[in-house]
Amino acid sequence: MMDVQNVTKNYGQTVVVNNVSLPIEKGKMTACIGPNGAGKSTLLEMVSRLIPQDTGHIYLDGKEVKSWKKGEFAKRLSVLKQTNQMTVRLTVRELVSFGRFPYTKGRLNSKCHEIIDSSLSYLGLSELQNRYIDTLSGGQLQRAMIAMVLCQDTDYILLDEPLNNLDMSFGVQMMQTLRSLVDELGKTVITVVHDINFAASYADNIVAMKEGQLFASGPVDKMITKSVLDDLYDMDVEIIENKGKKYCLYYIN
Repeated sequence: MMDVQNVTKNYGQTVVVNNVSLPIEKGKMTACIGPNGAGKSTLLEMVSRLIPQDTGHIYLDGKEVKSWKKGEFAKRLSVLKQTNQMTVRLTVRELVSFGRFPYTKGRLNSKCHEIIDSSLSYLGLSELQNRYIDTLSGGQLQRAMIAMVLCQDTDYILLDEPLNNLDMSFGVQMMQTLRSLVDELGKTVITVVHDINFAASYADNIVAMKEGQLFASGPVDKMITKSVLDDLYDMDVEIIENKGKKYCLYYIN
């Protein structure tokens, strides 16, 4: 499991994440929700070691993340940031193959090619694998970036707004893919999502942040309630149930 203990991040006089503590359950999907500027992305960046925390500790399977060797950490945890700029002209397959770098340092073997093929297939990119990424639509490029993360084949997968640029159909397919990684392969997925209903439909646990602080966290049934969501978003939220799932209708007060 991952354990975040009293973590804080400041930028100058601005407190972006303020004394956050929470466990992240292994082998489950955790969705991070909350208003813009709540500190969700910053928290993910600290957990994935992209930026250091100012105070507190973060543990991965009992070992503090900053003490892991870089190569070993990359075999355990992969991350996709919200914005990713690629200036090198690559094909989709070449981009996805970067996920194997922690294992082979660029010298791809037969197992690598099997995992690349599987990742391309998972994201519906097999027919596009020889296209250059600068010819892709925003949604196609987003799927290629996520395929690269899947190709890294880590126990922990962190995704910051993976549904960016995806239409409704591919958004559903993406969440189904992430769900299958948890259910079929035992992966631990932590993702920032803005669509509450995707979080309600596919996640096991929800972490809600507001103004840099942990607002609430727990299983989906505990979190998808009117009292929690009204206060989190300062909106009037209606909860409906269908086939055992909770969904949200929301209106501006």
